Amino acid sequence: MKNILSLLFSFITFSAFAQLSTQQIDSIANATLKAFEVPGIAVGIVKDGKLVHAKGYGVRSLKNNLPVDENTLFGIASNSKAFTAFALGMLVDEGKLNWDDKVTDIIPEFKLYDPYVTNSFTVRDLLSHRSGLGLGAGDLMFFPDENSFTRKEIIHNLRYLKPVSEFRSKYDYNNNMFIVAGEVLAKVSGLSWEEFIESRIMKPLGFTSSKASWARANKNPNVIDAHVEFDGKVQPIPHDWSETANAAGGIMSNISDLSKWLIMLMNEGKLPDGKQLISKKTLDELWSAQTIIPVKYKNTYNTHFAAYGLGWRLSDVNGYKEVGHTGGLLGTVTQVTLIPELNLGIIVLTNQQAGAAFLAITNSVKDAYLGNPLKKWVSDYSNLVTTNDLKNISIEKAVYNTIDSSNKTPAYKLLNKSSFTGTFADDWFGEITIENVGGKLQFVSAKSSKLKGELLFYKGNTFVVRWYNRSLDADAYVMFNLDKNGIAQTFTMEAISPKTDFSFDFQDLNFKRKE
Repeated sequence: MKNILSLLFSFITFSAFAQLSTQQIDSIANATLKAFEVPGIAVGIVKDGKLVHAKGYGVRSLKNNLPVDENTLFGIASNSKAFTAFALGMLVDEGKLNWDDKVTDIIPEFKLYDPYVTNSFTVRDLLSHRSGLGLGAGDLMFFPDENSFTRKEIIHNLRYLKPVSEFRSKYDYNNNMFIVAGEVLAKVSGLSWEEFIESRIMKPLGFTSSKASWARANKNPNVIDAHVEFDGKVQPIPHDWSETANAAGGIMSNISDLSKWLIMLMNEGKLPDGKQLISKKTLDELWSAQTIIPVKYKNTYNTHFAAYGLGWRLSDVNGYKEVGHTGGLLGTVTQVTLIPELNLGIIVLTNQQAGAAFLAITNSVKDAYLGNPLKKWVSDYSNLVTTNDLKNISIEKAVYNTIDSSNKTPAYKLLNKSSFTGTFADDWFGEITIENVGGKLQFVSAKSSKLKGELLFYKGNTFVVRWYNRSLDADAYVMFNLDKNGIAQTFTMEAISPKTDFSFDFQDLNFKRKE
């Protein structure tokens, strides 16, 4: 495969600041499909106010093998956050909201662990990932889907999540703050988040098939299936996103519609008819640094600074300002990139969770317009992914080898399973039950139906939960604390593999025996 990729790129030449030809983009996209086992990809390039490339590659689903095209709907995941911030910006323009309004003045029931932070928290803070909570804190209240948490419960339970850093001192990505932001939008505008996004943004832009959520789009036949590699092969899985979290990542869209979004943004918020959808002042605020993001000293694009704005990531690349975001659901990842000074926008949508795929395409296109020397992004990322995959496989294999060995020891034979059974509760996640079913311990969440699996003895008082739904790819340690009688009273959890999606925030759970 590596030799084939090298040969492929040997005949792709780039001229400085030149648009790639359709043939060149096709070659890169098709190589990406093969290298990362992605069933389908859609690529859009906007330049100088026009959509200059809009094309699909591969298939929407391995179930039907229907082709991807520029109108195929993908879950754009966290690229939805830019729409949420933009919508709130429209209310700022209308004088109905200020960025520094206190959240509790709009949602009185909003409360965080620290009373000072609660009283100081602003709309701006909701959109800039500086709450003090850790990466992905509380995401298990909506992820994976098929859970029963309501938005009201999510907002209430935020008070139980303990901070890991000082308020406004550190960047840590958090989806739940955008759920709150969606409720702020609803309270102030009088429309649901979904209604506002579709009527106030999508409709004026002339979106033809995009919707604010999966539930509102799933009757469209031109839609992808998500795909995940498990049991040794890439397989389709159901769309995975809770409707409670739409403001953080629920939009379904495509190249045709998103190109209109990018053109408007790079036209300083103006629609084709000249009408200002958002003021330049407010758009500038969305694209202004709010929270510093550390960058490596040496990096590909000579980037010196990075930050999070309001719903957007910001950085400098080869002397230009780059504005962008990525998005990830189980089995779907996306990327949107803008370099406003070059009037360049790049959209890459995929139906497999290989982030290296969108990076390889985006960077290849970006390099051409920046005038950078040719780099073999597909093969470079392919090598990196292979190395990381082998590392993760090794970690998981070692854990399950230990489980196999431990289950043959005297300690396992003397294990009293009833010491670990019962109902346990975490303040924000709710109850789980550990049952003895036919001599096997089983972990069952009351609020999140997909989090059900077998508890396997690992060593000491530590078990591993192996989820029955193998597409989750998120097996975890379960570490019990016993009382003087050998009965489990509390337990904590931790993901086994470094590749586990950060939204499986097991590390934030602290279960106590309820009965």
